[in-house]
Amino acid sequence: MTVVYDGVEQVDVEAVNSKEKRALYAARVKVFPKRVSGTFRKLKWWVMLVTLGIYYVTPWLRWDRGEFAPDQAVLVDIAHRRFYFFFIEIWPQEFYYIAGLLIMAGIGLFLVTSTIGRAWCGYTCPQTVWVDLFIAVERWVEGDRNARMKLDKAAWTSDKILKRLTKHALWLVIGLGTGGAWIFYFADAPTLLGDFVTFQAPWIAYSTVAILTATTYVFAGFMREQVCTYMCPWPRIQSAMLDEDSLVVTYNDWRGEPRSRHQKKAEAAGEVVGDCVDCNACVAVCPMGIDIRDGQQLECITCALCIDACDTVMAKTGKPRGLIDYATLRDYQANSAGQSATTGWRSFVRPRTFVYLALWSLIGLGMLFVLVTRDRLDVNVLHDRNPVFVQLSDGAIRNGYTIKILNMLPEPRSFRLDLTGITGATMTIAGSDALASTSTIVEIGADKLRALKVYVRAPRKTLSSGRNSLQFTVSDVAGTESSSYVANFEAP
Repeated sequence: MTVVYDGVEQVDVEAVNSKEKRALYAARVKVFPKRVSGTFRKLKWWVMLVTLGIYYVTPWLRWDRGEFAPDQAVLVDIAHRRFYFFFIEIWPQEFYYIAGLLIMAGIGLFLVTSTIGRAWCGYTCPQTVWVDLFIAVERWVEGDRNARMKLDKAAWTSDKILKRLTKHALWLVIGLGTGGAWIFYFADAPTLLGDFVTFQAPWIAYSTVAILTATTYVFAGFMREQVCTYMCPWPRIQSAMLDEDSLVVTYNDWRGEPRSRHQKKAEAAGEVVGDCVDCNACVAVCPMGIDIRDGQQLECITCALCIDACDTVMAKTGKPRGLIDYATLRDYQANSAGQSATTGWRSFVRPRTFVYLALWSLIGLGMLFVLVTRDRLDVNVLHDRNPVFVQLSDGAIRNGYTIKILNMLPEPRSFRLDLTGITGATMTIAGSDALASTSTIVEIGADKLRALKVYVRAPRKTLSSGRNSLQFTVSDVAGTESSSYVANFEAP
């Protein structure tokens, strides 16, 4: 755009910049994926069934831990600071197990991506799973691709209003179920359900369900592919995980080009044409709305539905399957040069995958070893700071301690507390009628921490000036588990 200033024609920079800014932003183009059948579509159905089944059913599974612990198989008990997973109980100080699982998940994601591309995005990502479910509901209510496109452009009639209301009502029900299932992981599911429907549940339960219902409804119903493209960082990160031996969904243009919708006429006329009939079936089924024939793209989640669509067309036209297929860059380049592909299964066997697998296995085995050998007893001793010691009338020295004994099993246990290390030293427990001794029995409830105020008395002649050492030992009376703590005994 130009303007005339002082008789000279000049470029209107502000107008040009404004036009360029407007061009940077475009309204979302709705995507209407077409129904497709095939190997990968069946795989996606099974993954959806399994993952949603696990998510919705798990809070209702029961696991008998005895009368002193909850019987919900998987429970995040925030009130009592516990995490239960079937026979495993995790305490707050054992959070390193959760950290280890997160590290394993990250390394596992690197391993999967380096071998078979964005399989996580295409099959098991919650966004993908719920979008698949929402699209299935949309297709069931409004029809397949052409019917949905026609309905979207049609005027608002009673039929359109009824279909839209039905679709959105079902979406909200799914969203409500999503949020409802989530809160059941944090409290006894049957009890919380009864409180929830009778409006006696805590306000945090209702607010959590409302937020998760809204996010599921908006993300899976409206934003869909935009979440993967603009909100998720993984498409940017995954490029660093791929190399020339990673399997990705690939359009084999060395076989498909040049395209022709009239191949028989073209071949009769002596023209050289590829196998691609330019039917756009791969585009119609893509939930991201991209054309895989344009090459690798950030938006591609490698769901492989385009492979199913293309294989169906190839079967109808009598051509070999695999025009769109999983392939490595190395194989693609070899085929483009007229050579045979040599990678195959060897794409999984290379140093990079071995490193990821070794790290993943090492962390997993280490966590398993620690889990199997961990103690279910913890002892902590705190020395009184004021006064550090007290000299009694008979010349003996007394030190005070707070001993915390943690029973990490869901059953009451009896423990023996022993004192050793200083000749003639005895201990008494505040609030107890027991006489001073070097050993006493302590009862601790299931999954409970008990703090004992203990006074240790030692003859002055057996002590060195300044700091002395003694040891508290806590042993399970009915078992073999024990824990010791070396503490200081102060003397003048």
